Amino acid sequence: MEKYEVKKMKKKEKKERKPSYLKEVHNEMKRVTFPSFKTVMKYSFATILIVAFLTGFFLLLSAGLSTIKGAL
Repeated sequence: MEKYEVKKMKKKEKKERKPSYLKEVHNEMKRVTFPSFKTVMKYSFATILIVAFLTGFFLLLSAGLSTIKGAL
């Protein structure tokens, strides 16, 4: 009977010591600082601008190389 009680107490101790996964996520989310709307807009605009520039660059590069290849 004593062994049964010890096992039961150990199981309770494990449950009490280990917080649940969702509680840990909730506590971690409290510490997260999200960017402001202004910051998000600034970085989004910069990303779109860089993508547009690189698209144009590679488009012109491809057209130029095709023209050179066609001339040969």
